Amino acid sequence: MTPWFTKPAVVLAALLGGTLLTILLALVQVVQIPLGSLPEDSRHLSAAPVWHFMHVLGGATFGLLGPIQFSRVLMRKYGVLHRLMGRVFVAAGTMISLSSLGLLWHFPDTYSVAVSSGRLLFGIALGVALAVAMWTIRKRDFTRHRNWMIRAYAVGIGATAVSMVFFPIYLITGKPPMGLASDIVFLGSWTACVIFAEGVVRRI
Repeated sequence: MTPWFTKPAVVLAALLGGTLLTILLALVQVVQIPLGSLPEDSRHLSAAPVWHFMHVLGGATFGLLGPIQFSRVLMRKYGVLHRLMGRVFVAAGTMISLSSLGLLWHFPDTYSVAVSSGRLLFGIALGVALAVAMWTIRKRDFTRHRNWMIRAYAVGIGATAVSMVFFPIYLITGKPPMGLASDIVFLGSWTACVIFAEGVVRRI
């Protein structure tokens, strides 16, 4: 018997649920920027609203389309729709990659060296994974294409993994993790997401 937590519907619901939480938190910031009501730790975003809006739009599209794109039903029965949504998915992922690097360039001193290095690495990794995925599909190598899309998705939703860890801590303590603890939680959550995706790739 297949464990309930590995069923496609459960996995899809979990991915969408986590993604919606991150999208909701980001959309709140989008509304707060023109209202001038950003909290103190996020007030710097008002200096580069275009990069932030681009990041939120790309992230929302990428996060919502990802779980749907990996549905075998969509791939097998609705190939045209899968390819069309795939192009939007890649465009959204590219927006995330470019905007994350743009935000990092615009605010080089906002984060610690460890977190900034991680953001730089993941931002580049997302772009590379998407490029390889597109190259493999042009070669008609569907297996490698799917594998690299999974890797790209894992990197792209790394912020979702971070939010799912940070948000409960914030609710319990009234403030997010700070200092070294914050760095460890941030990088650990994102890395765990990538490692999990690599495990999925090796099992399918």
